[in-house]
Formats: sequence, C-alpha cells, structure tokens
Amino acid sequence: MKVVLAGAYGNLGADVFRELIKAGHEVVALGRSQRDIGVDSGYIYKKIDISDPDTLKGVCDGADAVITTVGLTKGSAVVTNYDIDYQGNLNLLKEAQKSNVKHFIYISVLKADAAPDVPMLHAKYLFENELKKSGITYVIHRPTGYFYDIIKVFKPMIEKGKVTLLGKNPVHANVISTEDLAEFIVKHIMDENTTYNVGGKETYSYEEIANMCFQAAGKTANISRAPRWLFDVLAFVNRLKKNGKEAVIRFSKWTLSEEMVGDTKYGEMSFARYIKESFNQEES
Repeated sequence: MKVVLAGAYGNLGADVFRELIKAGHEVVALGRSQRDIGVDSGYIYKKIDISDPDTLKGVCDGADAVITTVGLTKGSAVVTNYDIDYQGNLNLLKEAQKSNVKHFIYISVLKADAAPDVPMLHAKYLFENELKKSGITYVIHRPTGYFYDIIKVFKPMIEKGKVTLLGKNPVHANVISTEDLAEFIVKHIMDENTTYNVGGKETYSYEEIANMCFQAAGKTANISRAPRWLFDVLAFVNRLKKNGKEAVIRFSKWTLSEEMVGDTKYGEMSFARYIKESFNQEES
C-alpha cells in the first residue's frame, strides 16, 4: 500500500515511518527537511512546507492513505497552531481529496474538544471537524501524551531539586511511547471513521511520576504545589511579549491539571522503566 506520511522526520513521525516500512508499505515521506532515522529504502522524500499549498501539489497522487503527525509543539513568534495544526493539515486534506485518497489518519490529542482557550488543543479539534466532514474515511488518534514529553518537563525540575505540580488535587495520565503508538497507528490504518483515545498500559499520578524521577536520579523527593492561576499570569505576560510562548504555557497548564487517561490502553513499553533508563543515560 502506498502511504503518504506528513511530519515523517519528527519524533512520532519517524517511529511511524519505520513501522510503515517494517509492515511493507511504500512511503512518501513529507517534511521540511530530512534526517537519518535508519530507513534506507522503500520510500521517496518530498520537501514540503505544509503552510504553503503550492508545495503540496501532487504529493498524494496514487496514494491509498495519508497519515499526518504534523503539529506545532514549540513557541513561535512567526506561526501559530491555527496556521499549522489546523490550516496546514487542511491544506494536506484538500490535496488528498484532489487525488481521491481513500483513507486519512490524523494524530490529535486527548480531549482536543474540551479546551477552546488552549490553541494547541483547539486548532486540532477544528481540523478533526474538517476531516469528519470531508467524506474521506478517517481515523483520529487522540494520544494522552508521550514518554519523552513528560521527562522533558520533569527532568529540569529534578535537576534543580524541586518539582512543582499544579492544583490541590492529584491528576493522572497513562502516557504512551511513540514506538508503541506508531505500531498502533499502522495496525489500525484501514479502520473506518473512528476515534481512539489511546494511552499506555501504566497509569500514574504526576506525584507518583515525580517520585519515580527523584528515585531514578538518586535524589530526595521535594514536591510542592502551585495554584493553576499562576500559569494564567505567565500566559498573559508572554502574550504581551508576543514571543509565541503563550500557547505552550496554556497547553502545559492543561496537561498538568487535567486527567489524561485514555480508555484504549496499548503497548508493551514500560513508562516506569523508561524513567529509570532516562536518568541512567544522563549519568553515563
């Protein structure tokens, strides 16, 4: 099967890429640039700018399915989540329609429909609606979060010797490895008009995660809690600065103060083991 993969060289995209090749699919890898991800054959690369429809012309010709992992995950003073997560993916969807692609798979995020004030969620929700209306058979994956993202948030705090959590009540997440999610995505590539709220098999509170991180780092746990409104203040300050960080702050507040537990539990990789290995690698 010929599969167009947008965001092929991102963290999740690269794992989906490898899984598609492993499954014997022919891949058209779309991205702004290439990097070595250990794939030597079975694909062609096309350089694109998803925000520029002209660069997408013809990329879906002859394809059976399109998978997009594209989304803005960092602060930017130049583009917004609505430019990339919504309009960029909409550009790709329109190109898929022109080429009569039968299947379109989109990687969103859990509870994308529940936070209109969080651009990193709301932009994805708007695109989900466009995809559902398009007439193309779709699969929407709403992951709870990824192993590496959680460690990226916690590790700097662990290094400083103190973790600050939000709110008074504990919240939980069953984050999933990108490798396991990639396997799940490719396994369900031919499903029809369905949405998966997918996470890993281990569910922990953020306090439990912080304690595991401290233990893995060989440090005494030091955990405090801050009011949720503190992030609203930070978001407002960064809005005034116009540095593009407001969206990231609002997303961080959301993920650290909402239950992020998906009802589809998948994968064999252990988050607890990943935490231990992450800090052991740092020491070595």
